[in-house]
Amino acid sequence: MKQRIRQAVILAGGHGTRLMPFTESNPKPMYLFEGKPFLEYLIKQVKGFGIERVLLLLGYMPDKIMDYFGDGALFDLKIEYVITPLEYETGLRIKGAENKLDDAFLLMYCDNYCPVDFEKLQDKYFTNGAKAQLTAYANRDGYTKNNLLLDDCGKVLVYDKKRASSNLLGVDIGYAIIDKSVVGLVSNENENFEKTVYPQLVEKRMLYAITEEHRYYSVGSWERIELTTEFFRPKKTAFLDRDGTLNVRAPRAQYIEKPRDFVWLPGAIEAVKLLKNNGYNIILITNQPGIARGHLTEDTLVEIHDKMLFDLRREGGDIDKIYYCPHNWDDGCFCRKPRPGMLYQAQKELSVNLRDCVLFGDDYRDIEAGESAGCTCSLVSEEYPLIQAVKDMLARKM
Repeated sequence: MKQRIRQAVILAGGHGTRLMPFTESNPKPMYLFEGKPFLEYLIKQVKGFGIERVLLLLGYMPDKIMDYFGDGALFDLKIEYVITPLEYETGLRIKGAENKLDDAFLLMYCDNYCPVDFEKLQDKYFTNGAKAQLTAYANRDGYTKNNLLLDDCGKVLVYDKKRASSNLLGVDIGYAIIDKSVVGLVSNENENFEKTVYPQLVEKRMLYAITEEHRYYSVGSWERIELTTEFFRPKKTAFLDRDGTLNVRAPRAQYIEKPRDFVWLPGAIEAVKLLKNNGYNIILITNQPGIARGHLTEDTLVEIHDKMLFDLRREGGDIDKIYYCPHNWDDGCFCRKPRPGMLYQAQKELSVNLRDCVLFGDDYRDIEAGESAGCTCSLVSEEYPLIQAVKDMLARKM
């Protein structure tokens, strides 16, 4: 039987001074998004991971959290609490809960949310001999300051809580599976758990991390609130490939080089219109190596897409955003499918949750890109065209 983590431990005891004046009368994780406290999104997320029990480590205004979440029955899991003094750092909070910890547990911060690949995180922990398996945001966009350096196998080579070392790449965002035995590395001094324990595990070569490209969202400061608000705003998003999904593919080793070369596949305009009528934002993601190979220019690509959009809008459809990769097959870029770079670019710019998105494409490279980003994917073909795939998806959603 597959080994699984059954307990989540969420650090939620700090004052949250960066979120004042809200935190003058409320704990930080009770900040509301769409009428629900931030912590509720985390609770529901771990429920979706298959976790059965949550242990909340509280300090500041614990009653407001306990009164809202109770014993967890409303969320179909068991919630327990350990309350320690407000001035305690994370080390003493976790040490004070030691007798309630599973042999291995998921440790989370109460102010970070990311749609992590929990199955991957869990599988890595149980197979690589780690005493702690972190989740690291890749931070390609410089969203925050790095505090990690990993090798190609995911082993943590440097953990720098002060973020002062050179050549760091990636940042710890929580979602860490922890072996209970490492709590013994915490002294009785009032110290930060990560700052104390993780460097010791680095020395023992027992600290690993998976890398997550999906941006994380935070309630840690006012600077992050606007993005987090947009992220939790309900939205429906569909990603579409172009050639072979919307229009007739050019012959092998040839390209759609002029607007007149763009010929719609039967039912494709109807499919786009159907998605729009059902409230979907539609994003086109397309590989266009013909640009790198000199078969068309980016200006010509704009003309082709203008023709495409004109046809759609005339029939009541539309595409909200277009992303394309102009690189050659062997350029090694992150944006060319089957790599998921265009999906993550859209994710960051539009604040979508990729695990809530659908993707339609006619090539294994489309599906590989979508699945690696967490999207629900449909492979279309001449026998199973886009219009049928869209109708089937909408029927499943009803």
